[in-house]
Amino acid sequence: MSGMTEVSSLTGRLLVATPALADPNFDRAVVLLLDHDEEGSLGVVLNRPTPVGVRDILEGWADLAGEPGVVFQGGPVSLDSALGVAVIPGGGSAAAPLGWRRVHGAIGLVDLEAPPELLASALGSLRIFAGYAGWGPGQLEDELVEGAWYVVESEPGDVSSPAPERLWREVLRRQRNELAMVATYPDDPSLN
Repeated sequence: MSGMTEVSSLTGRLLVATPALADPNFDRAVVLLLDHDEEGSLGVVLNRPTPVGVRDILEGWADLAGEPGVVFQGGPVSLDSALGVAVIPGGGSAAAPLGWRRVHGAIGLVDLEAPPELLASALGSLRIFAGYAGWGPGQLEDELVEGAWYVVESEPGDVSSPAPERLWREVLRRQRNELAMVATYPDDPSLN
């Protein structure tokens, strides 16, 4: 074993912002981690819809994107780049279709340069994100120690939630521990 410490990978899990997290970029954010290793972490915020329609920027993919058919702000980094995250039903076992790379279970990244029709028949749901959230080596671990995030299991439906504004509460509510109580936390604690 070399001097590298083994990072237990959180790839495919959700980071749910705690009420204590002060960064406005991540207020009540639910982040799907697409990559987590000793070089850092990368994810997309699942609950930040923008007013921009998918059709306006990636017309070919618009019919495959679920409701609401808008681009989501995946995070504060590289807002001019688009990422496609798609769920392939049964994708946990089947061979990955061309143009799709498994991240975790049935959730994977779509090659948006590929012809949409390559994937159309296999896709269960697709969401397009502008930008992403990124952490340098050890940075996310530090934030976890500070209590900025809850780490919970993702479900394929999280990617395509038709009501993203409710996702923060919904994800917390389904937890089988004290996190379910956090879901009732008031939006503005000073009103409590």
